[in-house]
Amino acid sequence: MSNTAETMTGNETREKVIIRTSIIGIAANVFLAAFKAVIGLMTNSIAIVLDAVNNISDAGSSLITIVGTKLAGREPDKKHPFGYGRIEYLSAMVISVIVLYAGITSFVESVKKIISPTAPEYTTVSLVIVGAAVVVKIVLGRYVKSVGEKVKSDSLVNSGEDATLDSVISASTLVAAVIFMMFGLSLEAWLGALISIVIIKSGLEMLRDTISQILGESNDPDLAKSIKETVTGFDGVHGAYDLVLNNYGPDSWNGSIHIEVPDTYSADMIDRLIREIQVAVHEKHHVILTAIGVYSLNTRDAEVKAIEDDIRETVLAHENVIQMHGFYLTRETKNIRFDVVISFDEKDRKALYCTIADEVQKKYPDYTFAITPDTDFAE
Repeated sequence: MSNTAETMTGNETREKVIIRTSIIGIAANVFLAAFKAVIGLMTNSIAIVLDAVNNISDAGSSLITIVGTKLAGREPDKKHPFGYGRIEYLSAMVISVIVLYAGITSFVESVKKIISPTAPEYTTVSLVIVGAAVVVKIVLGRYVKSVGEKVKSDSLVNSGEDATLDSVISASTLVAAVIFMMFGLSLEAWLGALISIVIIKSGLEMLRDTISQILGESNDPDLAKSIKETVTGFDGVHGAYDLVLNNYGPDSWNGSIHIEVPDTYSADMIDRLIREIQVAVHEKHHVILTAIGVYSLNTRDAEVKAIEDDIRETVLAHENVIQMHGFYLTRETKNIRFDVVISFDEKDRKALYCTIADEVQKKYPDYTFAITPDTDFAE
């Protein structure tokens, strides 16, 4: 493709941004963990000690992000021709598990302190340091998450969300300390248990989202729409259908699509058109169309349009039929073919397909039908 060099440069820049952001996260978390550990041990505060441990887990998450990004940036090879981009999803999953483990560990320790409480010994200096840690974590969390969203790195987004949760933990610890100093009421163990539940919930949600991406989600509707607009912008393309996008990493997409062209086009014309479409889609959307199928459009028989409209009306009369396309009628062989897209909302898609086939066959008994059940992957 014409912009391969640009894409490679973009990938290198993205990798550098992710690594730089992760290094900042590691440095900040190690610094905060050291201070919190000292304060937690000096004040006999389980909440602050757990907070320090959480900072160490965050530093580990950032390290995993760096390793994952470096591995994901490896060039495609014989064993993995689509590259290693999906390693980033695995690193995001590992971070989710770390967050989940940190939440469970914190919950267990908090319950132990509820059963066997010990009185903390806070000082003004310790609270000032914890307060500063809250500010640092808020700034760090927003920064890391914003960079993650910008470069489409789930690992950074997860790390940023985790840092934001840490700021809530530190702020809650600070509130508990003030309450204890003013009223002598120790709430930090109960507060730690409550915060741990929030962390566990966050970890489960991160894990769920990452596993969903690894399994393969539906096409991004906006991306699918823009690609189809690019394709139908070419002269001679009367429709673009059946777009399938396969994600091999946050910034790596392959796909296939069907185009509808006049039945008068020669193989040479179609070949040139397909190549032009592939180049345009890659340049505009950074998506490699590995396959472009062709539907032929009746142009030599004026009466065919009336038959198509009649069949389309019959097919689309059903509630969960999204679309009919790829229609072609051959009078010589008395054959009609088309695709019908049935929504996932339909409880029995096979039964609806059979119903449609029976209805059109009764309307045109002299013809044989080749009806293909289809799926809208952007639904």
